[in-house]
Order: sequence, then structure tokens, then C-alpha cells
Amino acid sequence: MTTQSSAGIVERPTGTASEGFIPFRGFEPGVDTLDEINVGGVWARGAGALIESVNPATSEVFAKLHGATVDDVDVAVAAGLAAVEESGWARKLPHERAAVLHRIGSAIEANADRIAFLQTQDTGKTLKETRALAISAAATFRFTASALETMEDAVTPPRGDYLSISTYEHIGVVAAITPWNSPIASDAQKVAPALAAGNAVVIKPPVWAPWVSLLLARICDEAGLPSGLLSVLPGPGRTVGDALARHRDVGKVSFTGGTSTGRQLGRIAADKIMPITLELGGKSPTIIFSDADLDQAVAGVLYGIFSSSGQSCIAGSRVFIQRDIYDTVLARLVEGAKALRVGPGTDPGTRVAPLVAHAHRDSVEKMVEDARVAGAQILCGGARPAEPELQQGAYYLPTIIAGVANSDLICQEEIFGPVAVVLPFDDETDLLAQANDSVFGLACGIWTSDYRRAWRIARAVAAGTVWINTYKQFSIATPFSGIKESGLGTEKGRDGIRSYMRQKSIYVDLSGAPLPWAGA
Repeated sequence: MTTQSSAGIVERPTGTASEGFIPFRGFEPGVDTLDEINVGGVWARGAGALIESVNPATSEVFAKLHGATVDDVDVAVAAGLAAVEESGWARKLPHERAAVLHRIGSAIEANADRIAFLQTQDTGKTLKETRALAISAAATFRFTASALETMEDAVTPPRGDYLSISTYEHIGVVAAITPWNSPIASDAQKVAPALAAGNAVVIKPPVWAPWVSLLLARICDEAGLPSGLLSVLPGPGRTVGDALARHRDVGKVSFTGGTSTGRQLGRIAADKIMPITLELGGKSPTIIFSDADLDQAVAGVLYGIFSSSGQSCIAGSRVFIQRDIYDTVLARLVEGAKALRVGPGTDPGTRVAPLVAHAHRDSVEKMVEDARVAGAQILCGGARPAEPELQQGAYYLPTIIAGVANSDLICQEEIFGPVAVVLPFDDETDLLAQANDSVFGLACGIWTSDYRRAWRIARAVAAGTVWINTYKQFSIATPFSGIKESGLGTEKGRDGIRSYMRQKSIYVDLSGAPLPWAGA
């Protein structure tokens, strides 16, 4: 059972706290300021610019925080290096590091309701989604811990009288620059494998949604993570994020966000000869063939674009429908979109919550209006909701656009909102020509009853992840990556841990004889 304070924060009643529940110091009922950040394991008031978090459902400022400075980057990185050495974190046996990760996962799950409510206030997402993100984060730490315990070095086939071993070592300090659209899950996907690999981590959370990252740091403290191994530095990407990426002692950057920022970070990484993982934008095709189960396909397409209010890099924002069923399916999609309930994330009936910020809503609105002026047909949505109770929030109606060509700007640029463009196709050749005509290559959905066709399209489409007769299904055990301008490198799976490590080869002579080169 939980209660809601006047400040809108969920607090557990005295005496009913779950085992492992972590009190978030400074976040108390009626207190609107969480003015501490974690710099090298030390919690203190930030010296940077004031960050105000606005609840996108109400336009009310619910918390304030002074962010980090460039000087804090130096302190956090130095503390991380010292913590790795002094705690012996990288030298601990895998099962010893795994034990800490398991405790973190359990504590996240115990605090799932609190994390969910905090994230809903910060981002506007529905409580159902934010709780699922918290549970996903807990599973990420647990899977990573289990994978760490069972990872093996390799004895490679020798080509002489020696033993050759391929082994992996930690990098040192890793920068994790996380997005606002799924804070706790994105944090976990970077922090868990980076810690498992033996590193210290500095999180640069988004200015629009920093609070869950700070709560994660509290949880890690309470779970026994050595002090200094995790820092959280809220602040602008152009200052704090840039300084973190350029720091000489940061050995890797993992970034999730926009493609333009990814390019800038890629240039920095190239100058430093530093590994980098980039999960960037998408304009993912979702495809309905005429032999598809239309009930399943329509439901899947609506979920793929309008869940998370379309604020997802993998959103199925380009809908391709085979021409002979185009009119029928389009009518069903429009009917389904109009029926979706728009409202605050705290309402259990809400399907489309507010966008993360009014400025972002305005950007989505402008892109749709530009398409309308250019001749696109707005079949539903294309406006803010009319209900008086929603006027203060950053709401935008589920929008379906037709009468466009795949080459149009609205079909090529990522909107990151509840907006789908719908296009017809004739056959597989026509489909692939359109679907692959994009700078992005992140995800794809295919709806068909012909498994041979599904396999052909899945292999031919330019995307890092393909779903067949489903969408947005994920497993932390399965690698995730993008191609083209959608990203570089791999997250999740066992490879996700290796991506935060350096490979080293070791040769051991078995012959006992001197090398013959010197004439011995």
C-alpha cells in the first residue's frame, strides 16, 4: 500500500516498508527541492545552474536542483579512478561483483513504486509504463550479475609450442550519457554492464529528467557499491556532457540520444582514439502484408507508435500497408487512434500521456503543421486535445498522416512524438526500396502469416532489430544495436559487458627453449 503526499510523491506508510526499500534522503513529503548531486560518492548541493523539473501533465514545478559544473567532472572522474584502485573493485572475483549487482537489482524492485511515481512526475509517462521500466532495470542488474559469473576467457588454438589466452580487463572510468524518455531502464543498461566489467561510472542524466538517476545512485550506495564508483552529474550536455566526453581519463562513452549529438561525441571519440557506443535516432518501418492477421497487426501498429506517446527511438513511425488492403487497414488505424485515451500518466485509463516538455510538444506540433502546409492529409489528431482539464499539460493527440511520399521530410525526419505516416506498397521489391530509403536503421516490424516472407524481409531490411507479428518486445539477454545513423556498437546481452572491457592476449611459452632468432 502507498499514500500520496501533497507534493505528489509516493511514500510508504510507517511499518509497511518492503525489505530493501531505500529512503531517498532529501525527497520528503511537502519538500519541493532535491538539491544534492553525487560527485565522486559525495552527496552535496551542486554549484551549477538551477534545474527546475516541470510535471508535463500540470505545468507545475515539482522539484528543483542545482546541477553539476565542469569542475565536478574532474572531481568525479578522479574519484572514480581512485575508487576502482582503492576498493579493488576490478580485482574482485566475478561472483563478488555480481553479488553487489544482485543486491542493486533487488533494491530497485523493492522501490519500483517509488521509482515509477517519480519518473511519471518527471517525464509524464503512465505509471504502468514507468513501473515496467523499473522492473526492467532490476532485471538488467540481475541478468548482468548472472552473465558476469558465467563469462569465460578463451584459450585460443596455438600455432606453436605455447599457451595463448584471450582475456578481458576493465577500462577505468566510463561516461554514461542517458536519455529522458526511459531514464531508469537506460541507466541500468549502461551502469550494470560497466560496473560488472570492473569500471567506475559517471552518469550524465538528461536535464529534463535527472531524478531517477539520483535515486539509482542512492540505491547503489545502500546496496554496498563502493563509494566513488558511481557519480551522477546533472547538467547541460553542451558543458557537462562535453567535458565528460573530452576528459583524458574517461576511457569510454556510452550515449543514447539524438543523432546530431551522437556525431559530435563520435568526433571526440575519434580524436581520443576512444571506444564509444551510440544508440541514436530512428524512423522505423512497420509493415502490414495483405495476409496478416489484421486484428493483431492493427493493435501492434497502434502500440508501436503511440505507446510512450511516440517518444521512443524504436517507434514504428512509418507504416507501410500493402495496397490491396490499404484503405481498410488505414480506416481501422484511424478509428483505433481516435479511441486512445489521452490524459495524465497517473490515470490508469490513459494510453497516451503528455509529452516530456512543452517545448518538445511544440516541436512535434510544428513538424506536423509543416507537413500539412506541404500537402499532407492529417486523418486524425494533428492538434492539442480540447478538454479543459488537459490545457495546462504538454499533450498532443495521436496523429495519423497520409497522402505523402517516403521522400517527404515528414517521412524522413524523426518526430519523437505520437505521429505516424502511412504509405502504400505493391510488392516486396517496392516495400524494401521504400523501407530502406532512410538514413536510419534501428528497428522494423513485420505483420504477415507467411513465415518464409517474414524471414526474407527480416534479413533484407536495414535494421538492427526486427519484430515479426509483434513489436517492442525486448530481452536484456538479446543484443541491441542500430545501423547507419541509428547507432554504433552493442548494448545488452553478454556482448554488452564485453563492450565495457579491453581485450588482452597472453602467450605462455611451453618449450623452455631460447628463441632461435639470436642464433642460440
